[in-house]
Amino acid sequence: MRGCYVALEGVEGAGKSTVGRAVAARLRKRGFDVVEVREPGGTPLGEEIRRLLLHADEMTPWAEAMLFAAQRAQLVAEVVAPALEDGAWVVSDRSYYSSLAYQGDARGLGVEAVRKVNEYAVGGVVPDLVVVLDVDPGRGLARQGDVDRIGGQGLEFQRRVAEAYHRLAEAEPSRVVVVTADAGPDELAEQVVALAEARCG
Repeated sequence: MRGCYVALEGVEGAGKSTVGRAVAARLRKRGFDVVEVREPGGTPLGEEIRRLLLHADEMTPWAEAMLFAAQRAQLVAEVVAPALEDGAWVVSDRSYYSSLAYQGDARGLGVEAVRKVNEYAVGGVVPDLVVVLDVDPGRGLARQGDVDRIGGQGLEFQRRVAEAYHRLAEAEPSRVVVVTADAGPDELAEQVVALAEARCG
């Protein structure tokens, strides 16, 4: 039986990594085989691309979008698709919905144009559930430790990203769910697990 693919999304500092770890731990306690991944990254090639994406001095929006798609193609082929085929649950810190929000909407490349590139990249392997951890962008930026190239784009950019996620949730309510991220990571993890189990059975 195919596994379940759950992605956590949100602006910088929303708590995706922390909540993702807590979600994976709870799923394992329930007896599921769980594979945790992150974007960008998750493979040797992906980690090299991550370094470029987060620390390069300059990059055009389309170069950024294509690099995200490239690392995603490798991650899906090397890790995500095989795990799902083996019946594992995949918990991902970001997914191609990040590209739809960041590059497609906030950077103005066009959501559908960026979606098309990423559909080629992932070959139909898309999250069953996308949970957007909704936090005030200013609060999220204040939580950052080391600020990378994308995290350093400023508050107005993060506000555009937050609005983009809400539009995606409105457009795809069967897949994208916005969860207010005011609670602690354990409580949020319980909410995500409940949503995932309801979605994937």
